[in-house]
Amino acid sequence: MGLGVLGGAFDPPHVGHLALARAAIDHFGLDRLLVLVVEDPGHKRTATPVDVRLELTRLAFDELPEVEVELDRHARTVDSLEERRLPDGTVFLIGADELADLPGWKRPERVLELVRIGVVMRPGVPEDRLRDARAHLPAPDRIEYFELEPFPVSSTAIRARVADGESIDGLVPPRVAEAIARLGLYASAEYTGAEEERTQTD
Repeated sequence: MGLGVLGGAFDPPHVGHLALARAAIDHFGLDRLLVLVVEDPGHKRTATPVDVRLELTRLAFDELPEVEVELDRHARTVDSLEERRLPDGTVFLIGADELADLPGWKRPERVLELVRIGVVMRPGVPEDRLRDARAHLPAPDRIEYFELEPFPVSSTAIRARVADGESIDGLVPPRVAEAIARLGLYASAEYTGAEEERTQTD
């Protein structure tokens, strides 16, 4: 069975995350996609507690039967992967910007031993940064690129729109929008300028 892993803060999850999940499932022929909601990303604050982000993420991915949503208590990818002991051939999904930063992760060589890396190509990441990152990583054959039509949406922008009283229709799944309104999330501007959530970067 093909297994993929997608991690992040999901604060909140949005339609871009769903598009990424669908593209990865199709490209890699995944039977299961494990979506990990990181409890403490380590390098930044989150706007909502992890139990709220878990609820939102489960609502967002409910329409994809291949997806399982779980809590990730580890701030570093390698620690999470070591504990989970995933089957050989598991694909860990990251963006091109995360690949450029991969040499600076905790034990990147071990990450590449534990999983294959599926890199979604996004505009705005210079080719020379990607080439330089690959040159500093072992086992480049464990890295595979796939394409995704760009979605002009981010969790940071969604939080800002909510704080400004603007609509987020079409940016998040309807059930996520309903939960944000019901729980009164992101109404304060305190966290709207926070750094965008990682996809398990370190």
